[in-house]
Amino acid sequence: MKNSDKKTLGIIHAALISSKSVQPYIDEILPDVEVVHVVDDTIQNTNFACAPGIIPKTNFFKFATYAHFLEEAGVDLVMLACSTFNRAVEVARPMINVPLLQIDRPMMDLAVSQGSRIGLLATVPTTVPASERLLLEAAKDQNKEIFVETVLCSDAFAAIKRGDVDLHNKMLLEQIDRLSEKVDAIVMAQVSMSALEPMLTNTKVPVYNSGRTGFEKARQILDSL
Repeated sequence: MKNSDKKTLGIIHAALISSKSVQPYIDEILPDVEVVHVVDDTIQNTNFACAPGIIPKTNFFKFATYAHFLEEAGVDLVMLACSTFNRAVEVARPMINVPLLQIDRPMMDLAVSQGSRIGLLATVPTTVPASERLLLEAAKDQNKEIFVETVLCSDAFAAIKRGDVDLHNKMLLEQIDRLSEKVDAIVMAQVSMSALEPMLTNTKVPVYNSGRTGFEKARQILDSL
């Protein structure tokens, strides 16, 4: 049963790895918030099995269903921690009464506010169309036109799957350095990439990760309720 003295955040994950990636930000930014996780690895598996830009309809249904269950459990805010099917938040919003937050959207809003040339760094091809779409949505809401410079570094994802975190980080830092010469701001598409944050203290342009920006936005929303 929910503790009535605490605000509660429900997080829906499409893969177990993202539940681990967000924990440092929960500990730092939401130490007084009760957090409940829903993890369904079949969402990521079926998303990955499709061509980039194609999302199985059942995954939208799953998100809306999980969000409904979390609402019934008494959460104050539901967050989607997956980039690949971020449109699920828009699909489910008319059905759910509590606020919904897509973890990447605050990062996109901040990047667009920095200029018209935005770098998008991704390690998973299925994430690219969804992240590009969300950047364009953020720009539309700010009445801006933007150019998106996308870099897909699949080798980095392969490295981290093998457990070679150092190689993963090295590859991405090199890409960030190159992208910084072309753009006004950079967004990192996967929440797992937030682990790079301590290494990005002296970048040429702002580099945003969805872990920090997403949970800072969650903090704002929960405080406003």
